[in-house]
Amino acid sequence: MAHQSLSFTGVENADQINRITTALMMLDGVDSAEVGRHGAEVEGRARREALIKAIEALKLPIQVK
Repeated sequence: MAHQSLSFTGVENADQINRITTALMMLDGVDSAEVGRHGAEVEGRARREALIKAIEALKLPIQVK
């Protein structure tokens, strides 16, 4: 199982964290996701590009790296 780390800037509240967590967990290949204000730790076989696209699709005012 692969481990990936994502970094965020601009996450300001629990609602945004919950939305990001839900978007990541809905992806095929994601086994677990721990999301906080500054980033996420994701376990599973999903590609990094898919993780970033899922977060960007939320149209939140944040930056994902």
